[in-house]
Amino acid sequence: MLSCAMIIENITMPEFTEGLKQTRTVIIPFGSVEEHGRHLPLGTDTIHVYELAKTVTDICPVFVAPPVWYGLCRSTSQHAGTVTVSSRTVENMAVEIATSLYGHGLRNFILISGHAGGTHMASLINAGERMLDTLPECRVAVLSVLDLSAELSPELIETPGDSHAGEVETSLMQYLRPEYVKGTSPEEYPAFPGKILVRDKLKAWPGGVWGNPAKASRDKGKTIVSKEAMLLCKLIKELETLS
Repeated sequence: MLSCAMIIENITMPEFTEGLKQTRTVIIPFGSVEEHGRHLPLGTDTIHVYELAKTVTDICPVFVAPPVWYGLCRSTSQHAGTVTVSSRTVENMAVEIATSLYGHGLRNFILISGHAGGTHMASLINAGERMLDTLPECRVAVLSVLDLSAELSPELIETPGDSHAGEVETSLMQYLRPEYVKGTSPEEYPAFPGKILVRDKLKAWPGGVWGNPAKASRDKGKTIVSKEAMLLCKLIKELETLS
């Protein structure tokens, strides 16, 4: 059983070396600084994915890298406080961080994002493919937290299609950072017109919520983190046993 000593930012050189005797696997969390309605902090995605990764260390041996706070935020780029970077930046950050960790002996890489935007995730997938091409002994998994929540029981998550600043993320913040939750926001869903790109993104999605925050609870947040951690640990074991 590993402790928080496997959190890379907190350990010393000898502790890192000792940790390699237990695991060659690392979680690299990616998040965002992005609007989450009127009630959740801009750092919600990063807080969620980093706390999830740290929770995994309680149930399976794994290193956890410091989170990457910035992501590619397209649909929310015009909302107050959102900070977005380019696809190339996301991709290069992932590859360069992984390459450095590979040089120190790590071989199995979990690129997991708390921000699930399509273009952002495509950048991480591109990064993973580049890693496979350039790091001959590496194994790579790329996923978002939405991939994990999709496996949760429908009895747990009441809002169909809940995605952003709604039931799930509000529940998570009520559990992980209750002091950061400022009331609630109305239920809302974006109105982007399918394949047509939108210049005025605020008009299509004024409140920045995709779901129903009123359905949230702290107990749901605690259960979600626990179940997500178990699912992520299962994925780690699958990755480590690939031939």
